[in-house]
Amino acid sequence: MSDPGSASSSPRFWLRLFVLLGLVAGVAGLPAWLSLGDTGVMGATWPTGSFTSQRVHGAPEVAVATEGSCETIKNKKRRRRCIKRQEATLLAAGDIARCDGTGDEATAALLDTLPGTVAALGDLVYESGTAEEFTQCYKPSWGRHKSRTRPALGNHDYETAGAAGYFGYFGSAATPLDPKCRSSCRGYYSYELGSWHIVVLNTTCSEVGGCRAGSPQEQWLRQDLAAHPTACTLAYWHHPRFSFGKFHDAPLLQDLWQALYDHGVEVLLTGHDHNYQRYTPLDATGAPDLKRGIREFVVGTGGANFTPLDSRPPIAEAGNDTTFGILQLSLHPTSYDWAFIPVTGGTFTDSGSDTCH
Repeated sequence: MSDPGSASSSPRFWLRLFVLLGLVAGVAGLPAWLSLGDTGVMGATWPTGSFTSQRVHGAPEVAVATEGSCETIKNKKRRRRCIKRQEATLLAAGDIARCDGTGDEATAALLDTLPGTVAALGDLVYESGTAEEFTQCYKPSWGRHKSRTRPALGNHDYETAGAAGYFGYFGSAATPLDPKCRSSCRGYYSYELGSWHIVVLNTTCSEVGGCRAGSPQEQWLRQDLAAHPTACTLAYWHHPRFSFGKFHDAPLLQDLWQALYDHGVEVLLTGHDHNYQRYTPLDATGAPDLKRGIREFVVGTGGANFTPLDSRPPIAEAGNDTTFGILQLSLHPTSYDWAFIPVTGGTFTDSGSDTCH
């Protein structure tokens, strides 16, 4: 029988010891977030540019870049750990491209520098939304960001019958409820962005069976909002419910606005008036409601041209009719920030923050 004390002097013993020491040293040298897993580090920060899944209801999931952050919590074992919070950015404007102008090139240059999902708020190419105009006028500027754009229809897009130019250009991204449709499609849909639920509606009402209570779109909207009771919800469409611009208020959209209010929607983005407007949170009747109201933005500043503003009413908090630009919304789990970013040479800005209902 061999002497147990002789094992420590054998080559095999020393080989095993060196291997073990090497493994221990290697683990100790790993970054903390990798060695302990994605929930193991107190106060860690997730790398920017990480990817999450952007789910479009009725369409395949699409990977999009989002910002990440980390929130420290204490679990039942009284140990602190880090959980990932979903953050997202939405970049919005409408009334965008025309072949005889350069405003859309200026706003597209802003998009070149800004990460996030692009919300195109209708009237995407003038004058008539033809396939040729999308190819020759929209594609060279905002078309650079087509893969991350979630569009909404405007009235000029219907100057081509059935908005065939619009649906043909964007394909299923513009009509996920009818992914093979390329003309006279519904054009309304919803998707998830970070921890927010996003609803896109079609306010060229005559093309989709109306916008009144009981219409197919209004019924779909209420069902969709009921099925997605998230802490924060945002909607966008083309025509403003309230406006102190050239086209004024749109009472025809009252029932859609009512549905948004009934389900606690935080923000509505619109275009149509070629200017920028921001409103205080409003109730179903258009009266201020800081507790449950919807904050409407008019962002018809994509580059087509300007239309003038009238005198600002008490319910409006900001307005400008001389500056092209992009509205950037930073969407947090329970709050949001906004910032109007002007094109190069522009001086008007607008920014702020608010919490979800």
